[in-house]
Amino acid sequence: MSITFGLAIYFILWWLVLFAVLPLGVQSQADSGSVVPGTEAGAPLSPQIGRKMLITTVVSAAIFGTFYGLSAAGIVDFNSLLFGRT
Repeated sequence: MSITFGLAIYFILWWLVLFAVLPLGVQSQADSGSVVPGTEAGAPLSPQIGRKMLITTVVSAAIFGTFYGLSAAGIVDFNSLLFGRT
């Protein structure tokens, strides 16, 4: 696996995991009863973006590590999966 291919896979994984992690633990302003004037009632009260980015990075690294380990050990040949070669 080339470095460019590995970075591309990690980048895609990171964004997919981010979108899965974003809604976790979110409480809207309407749910808490403290809507800030001028904002949407459905806006998150405390989005905790930094914490979610850290979780995303750790989970993505674990998934990528598994992906790389299977590829490096020759257990799964991802070139045949991606490009249809046997």
